[in-house]
Amino acid sequence: MDLEQIFSAMSLLAMIGWLCLVLAPLRRPLLVAAARVVAAVLALAYVILIVRGLTAPDGPQGGGFDSLAKVMILLSAPATMLPAWIHFLCFDLWVGTWEVEDAPKAGVPHWLLIPVMFGTFMYGPAGLLAYLVIRTIAGRLKKSA
Repeated sequence: MDLEQIFSAMSLLAMIGWLCLVLAPLRRPLLVAAARVVAAVLALAYVILIVRGLTAPDGPQGGGFDSLAKVMILLSAPATMLPAWIHFLCFDLWVGTWEVEDAPKAGVPHWLLIPVMFGTFMYGPAGLLAYLVIRTIAGRLKKSA
């Protein structure tokens, strides 16, 4: 499978995980668990691809994690950029599973969680921040009721 096919497959897999989370009110524990399995598969793909990308003889030379310039070099090659993309897919989905699992306990209705999940999927930390704000407000409203 070439990198473009892997990209498409991993992106589709992540979408399946997010669909499970959108449908979570139907069977929350099962669908959250299914999304977490998807995240675990993404994590496995990441590990395989990052090791392969960083050890490839034609990999990015001079790349590293200790400066922005070195990170840019590291991510300049498709063999290392693809696992970076999968890293985003995996972690954002995992955060989404936590949001969906935590929302009922925090008093956040699922309909309000759907735009937050979209934010988490598309913008990662911004979606998480939105959830934390909504969760805090919901918690205060719950205490005052």
